[in-house]
Amino acid sequence: MKNKYLPTIKSPADLKKYSVGQLEQVAAEIRDLIIKTVSTNGGHLAPNLGTVELTLALHYSYDSPRDKLIWDVGHQAYTHKILTGRAEQFATIRQYKGLSGYLQRQESEHDIYGGGHVGTAVSAALGFAQARDLLGEKHKILAIIGDGSLTNGLTFEGINNIGHLNTDITVVLNDNKWSISRNIGGIAKYLEKLSATRVEGVETTDLELIFRALGFTCFGPIDGHNIKALIDAFALAKETPGPKIVHVLTKKGRGYIHSENNPDIFHSTNPFILESGKTLKDTSNLTYTKAFGQALIKIAQKNKRVIAITAAMPAGTGVDEFAAEFPDRFFDAGIAEEHAVLFAAGLALRGFRPVVAIYSTFLQRAYDQILHDIALQKIPIVFALDRAGIVGTDGPTHHGLFDLSYLRHIPNLTILAPKDEDELQHMLYSAVNYKRGPIAIRYPRGEGIGVSLKLHLQEIPIGQAEQLSSGQDLAVIAIGSMVYPALEAAELLQKKGIRATVYNARSVKPIDSEMIGAAAKIGRILTVEENVLEGGFGSAVLEELAELDRTGIKVRRLGVTGFVEHGEVARLRQLCGLTVANIAKTAIDLTGNKRDGG
Repeated sequence: MKNKYLPTIKSPADLKKYSVGQLEQVAAEIRDLIIKTVSTNGGHLAPNLGTVELTLALHYSYDSPRDKLIWDVGHQAYTHKILTGRAEQFATIRQYKGLSGYLQRQESEHDIYGGGHVGTAVSAALGFAQARDLLGEKHKILAIIGDGSLTNGLTFEGINNIGHLNTDITVVLNDNKWSISRNIGGIAKYLEKLSATRVEGVETTDLELIFRALGFTCFGPIDGHNIKALIDAFALAKETPGPKIVHVLTKKGRGYIHSENNPDIFHSTNPFILESGKTLKDTSNLTYTKAFGQALIKIAQKNKRVIAITAAMPAGTGVDEFAAEFPDRFFDAGIAEEHAVLFAAGLALRGFRPVVAIYSTFLQRAYDQILHDIALQKIPIVFALDRAGIVGTDGPTHHGLFDLSYLRHIPNLTILAPKDEDELQHMLYSAVNYKRGPIAIRYPRGEGIGVSLKLHLQEIPIGQAEQLSSGQDLAVIAIGSMVYPALEAAELLQKKGIRATVYNARSVKPIDSEMIGAAAKIGRILTVEENVLEGGFGSAVLEELAELDRTGIKVRRLGVTGFVEHGEVARLRQLCGLTVANIAKTAIDLTGNKRDGG
């Protein structure tokens, strides 16, 4: 498609010179740009295709950045980026040093608030609104949320507070019936019922009784792809004081047949062929997620008390096949991680074995429940933390680089990390059979190492490391995804005459005290982890050395410091020093051995 209007739009103000009919052509040009770019770069296709007209109407009706548009996650805001001076850079989205796939305050003055986890927009918007009122300013504040946000308790906390304060604020509810997967729960069913008897136009209806009871004026439902109807609705909302909610109906994936038919698959996609929609990524090796899902089914076939729980991500966490085979033992709690964990607690206390599958970055939201409700009571729940470590182009809000640190200090909680997809299956089997308290297994995103899976699952001794090589010059203690790079580094070191003992730690907590004692006898220890160094695995090794009163040991730690930007996993690991070459270099520095030969 030849772009007629898009090159002329350098800021949202440029939209106002066009008619509604011309805006429809702008929408077509934007949709074409998004589809072509995501087919090359990968990214969140379906949610962004569904919000093109809505975003155009918002920027046509309001004056950003004076008026504050606060998105509940950036994966529905690609059009917002394009309209706010970033169209020419859009081809770099999710690429290293390119545009972020989410909103970032340092990227544009129009990115008022940067968030990557659902449920944050309403509370943040209320803070902006109260600041406006305290400063005596007059601009408008909007929170743009999805219906998936209504499965998240934080959204309702903000809505409740808005009603109490009677603040002039507009909540735009983008209702497309989806989070990443299909929405679940009572709110979703209620919205479905409302949509079936939808009211065209902009007149106020008894749309959401709960919102009206909380003091909101309601508008809609409105066709979210009808630009004129949206503009009319926002004009009326601007004239109405106090809290408002504008209910907008959109189609996730609109404008690309493959994403319309499979909005869950195209929610976030790898690069794909435009004509067929087929992804280009080579997935020759079994993924960790798939290995986890297969093992869970195998375990559940013999253990009738195994339950699978996820928070709105059955496919992403690999429990979708479990759900198909054991529908009565599968539960999607919605985007409600805190609830999912406490729900599991009740099941566990009645003798069931819940396996709670939640991404590492999202389990952060349930920290208090893990600490206060689960660990304190030693409730035997298995936490499966997918996407641990660096996850790539989704960037800092999605890297799972903090779980070892935010979990390790919690009493009664055991933490494991497999070196490969086969070991993951045995760890899961061991965790389900572990009855002395909660246990967490963290594993990376993407393909496994390519090892063969053993036919029969067997228990791995909790707290016992695995020695993979022997050498007297230094000990390399690696955890999880860093074990194989450590082994490769040991091979490089051997060519330089440096012999390393390599350990697969397997257990972060409890740590193998005998392993630490043996490593201490060598006198030089290098720890390697795909986690932040502060409070991570290396810290655990240092603490154990202190407990053993082993002084004079030379220790170096490799890991991550601070937040990590977006980019390809291999590139980011290189930036963080988590490569075979840097492990070997650090080992050479540690031993003081610079020889080129044996």
